Amino acid sequence: MTRHYSTAAEALSDVLTDGLVIAVGGFGLSGNPHDLIEAVRDSGVCNLTIVSNNMGIDGHGLGLLLENKQVSKVIASYVGENRLFAQQYLDGTLEVEFTPQGTLAERLRAGGAGIPAFYTATGVGTDIAIGKQYAVFDGRTYLQERAIIPDIGLVHAHTADSAGNLRYRLTARNFNPLVAMAARETIAEAECVVEGFLDPDEVATPGVFVPRLIRATPRAKLIEQLTVRPRVELH
Repeated sequence: MTRHYSTAAEALSDVLTDGLVIAVGGFGLSGNPHDLIEAVRDSGVCNLTIVSNNMGIDGHGLGLLLENKQVSKVIASYVGENRLFAQQYLDGTLEVEFTPQGTLAERLRAGGAGIPAFYTATGVGTDIAIGKQYAVFDGRTYLQERAIIPDIGLVHAHTADSAGNLRYRLTARNFNPLVAMAARETIAEAECVVEGFLDPDEVATPGVFVPRLIRATPRAKLIEQLTVRPRVELH
């Protein structure tokens, strides 16, 4: 059964240790579990491997763990918006395993579905393929990719019910359902926690994947790249 905790620190207190593989939902800053990320930072655990689409931006999201020098390896598909991430990689202080975005999603999905490996044409003939196994199907070469099963998954949902069923909002859904399925221990934060049960048609992540739940702290939603049209004066 899902257990409710008062704070992120309480929910993580007995599961955080050095050297963990932690998968984190989010895309840019959308759908980031900010309370849980901050609790990981405050715990001081180190030598972490972080699995996420990207590492947030400087000063926000997973960038906080980089600033605190708690991360030794990142498995991600994108670096661009975090200068510290790029600098640590170029300096050789941070190991980075680049994974195509769709492949990263499928590696997490496979981990949650109990599929140890799969084949994809993405990455064949590139540096990503170095050291990996190949197979030929119907005359086309495919690359073997291994599933990812993190020790801990941190996810952000819009709404949760008392059983831990989760509903996400719009693009904040992104990698969160995949992380929730794949991890051995998933901790979810939700903006709203309702009594009773969500309508089954609204549930994206069943509560069976969510043993720990907290209510997220209300905060302003940051926008990674704000793009608007120039204001046109009407006459």
